[in-house]
Amino acid sequence: MTKTYDAIVVGGGITGASTAYHLMAQGLKNVLLVERYKAAAGGTGKSAAIVRQHYSTPLMARLAIDSIEMMEAMEAEREGRFWQSGYLMLVPDDLMEKADENLTMQREVGVDTRWLEPAEIEQQAPWLNTEGVAGVIHEPRGGYADPLRTTEYFIDKFRAAGGEYRDQTACRELIREGDRITGVVAESGSVMAGVVVNAAGPWAKPLGEQAGLEMQMRVYREQDSIWQARANRPLPTTSISNAVDAIYLRPMGEGRFLIGQGFPKDYLDVDPYNYRETAEDAFIELMLERAVHRIPPLDGMRLINAYAALYDVTPDWYPFIGPRSGIEGYADAWGGSGHGFKIGPAIGRNLASWIISGKTSEEFAGLSYDRLAKGALYVGAYGGNRG
Repeated sequence: MTKTYDAIVVGGGITGASTAYHLMAQGLKNVLLVERYKAAAGGTGKSAAIVRQHYSTPLMARLAIDSIEMMEAMEAEREGRFWQSGYLMLVPDDLMEKADENLTMQREVGVDTRWLEPAEIEQQAPWLNTEGVAGVIHEPRGGYADPLRTTEYFIDKFRAAGGEYRDQTACRELIREGDRITGVVAESGSVMAGVVVNAAGPWAKPLGEQAGLEMQMRVYREQDSIWQARANRPLPTTSISNAVDAIYLRPMGEGRFLIGQGFPKDYLDVDPYNYRETAEDAFIELMLERAVHRIPPLDGMRLINAYAALYDVTPDWYPFIGPRSGIEGYADAWGGSGHGFKIGPAIGRNLASWIISGKTSEEFAGLSYDRLAKGALYVGAYGGNRG
């Protein structure tokens, strides 16, 4: 006999893991989480995992605040998931006005953030070449996290609450009966549920389209690099969004740094089932050049690794979350667009509440796929996935 669950969550990244856990924590008794490979094997595991609250809409800022609070609680419970070392944003002259507007909004919703004075920049960032840097924003509650261990935290909590987790289990199809999704076809056969949450990241599109759902998503290839800096030099200890040179950087401990290219840049559409997972030489050379120019003590650093992952990108670079009109028993939870890790914990909690109660705040409901038909797309202050 086919087993029926209260809910099935497809995808073991941060959003799926958080959603599955919070469905159990908020009252469901019978939840299945399925992952095609292993926890955080997609974009989550390869995320830069920079944690920041600097966004240009109150919704995203609040989600980031809530996620940080959860990460702080995790770290209090067991070390090794969240390093609250602070966050810096280097701002060029042409973005100063927009950045200042963002800071005003962020402080209104509770973000501890401000411009650093020139003397503070020199004290906190003696390694910084300030040429072309019009201002530096500081968030003391920001930092960086271990994306795998953070995801595993939610999966462990989910299983401890009685949830069923199956990795190495690809979801082949969504089962659709009329205007309702009633289950999934997994490796072992059909599994039925009251609601199915599509948190499959870059693989959410083919899964949804197979069931006749519109899925406006582009899948981009995103490269990152890991470097070993030379010892006994002044080096950054905070995560950095460098909007002047369009790179981002975060420490990894023991003199290692993850460095990637920020917006604006060219994006390459790829097939999530068949794309190049190694980084290109030109990208590696560009990261070295830009990083050393902005942070001269990085000169002489050694490449450790370079690779490519995937972004699941929506038309406005904000995720699609929640139920949608015209289809019952289904919820979207995809389209992180490069934001997914830092807001994933809060997305999962809010989505679980929406699924169970059938209602949510007007603000959070704005993330529904229905916003496309309404023409209610979000507009970020800086463009792309910069927020």
